[in-house]
Amino acid sequence: MKLCALIDMPKGKAAELAALLAREQPPEIGESQWDAIFASLAPISESYLRRLLRATGVPLAPLIEGVRQESLDALEVSLLKLLHEYDGGDAARRTRIRRLVITAKDHARWASRKSAAHRAEKEEMMLWMLTWLENPPLFPEWVRLRRAALAITPGV
Repeated sequence: MKLCALIDMPKGKAAELAALLAREQPPEIGESQWDAIFASLAPISESYLRRLLRATGVPLAPLIEGVRQESLDALEVSLLKLLHEYDGGDAARRTRIRRLVITAKDHARWASRKSAAHRAEKEEMMLWMLTWLENPPLFPEWVRLRRAALAITPGV
């Protein structure tokens, strides 16, 4: 759903967000914009706001975009972006990034229990996130080897 689709919604947080973005027209949503939007739309959950922001099509900073779980490719890309942020961050930033990945892992665990059809994929995603959490710098090489072992070609 793009920004114009959000504007057509008559009420709710999506409409409030669309109006705010139409007024501000940010080229990207970074951490300071996130804080302002989060405060402006309160009460709203971080996961719901992140989902709404993704739907707008406005570029998002990695920490705002979060951990994407619609596919293994999206998961890998988002974890690699977060690794870059993690590598350059201080202790507080690293903690914030780890919490984001832990929350995503918990969501994958919940989704694996909810849907038998998606169980194997979500369990694989949990493994990727656990590996990232255990040793973030090792993740790029590990995921390359994991894809090879499972014969998963990126982008397929």
